[in-house]
Amino acid sequence: MQDENCVFCKIVSGKIHARVLMQNDRAVAVLDAFPLAPGHTLVIPKSHYAKVQHMDQQSAMAAFEIAWKIAGAVEAGSHASASTIAVHNGSEAGQEIPHVHVHIVPRIKGDGAGPIHSMFGSRPKLSAEEMDSLRDKIVGNL
Repeated sequence: MQDENCVFCKIVSGKIHARVLMQNDRAVAVLDAFPLAPGHTLVIPKSHYAKVQHMDQQSAMAAFEIAWKIAGAVEAGSHASASTIAVHNGSEAGQEIPHVHVHIVPRIKGDGAGPIHSMFGSRPKLSAEEMDSLRDKIVGNL
């Protein structure tokens, strides 16, 4: 399943050159062409899925297996002691290309980036009852 207009599908099909780090039958890891830090890597499912919940189980497992295997190598190869691993799941979450991809961004002290909490200017103040209600709604949708 491919989308002929998707840049990541073009990478997977070989129509766009990418610096492949590793791959399996359902996913590929490449260096990001527009890195946030040296070594910034993307893990891309080979089939086109807009969001994580649209993926079949095998593709999800294959993508996260690569992320799991390559994170340490990305850090070591980039001389970083940590990495931020992120998935923007939909345009409102900052996803710029509507094809699932896992970012592995090497991090060093003083790099100017912060934790996920720094992305939000304000946080909701939820009561215990509101938290329980949210839990029930989420569990009810499983």
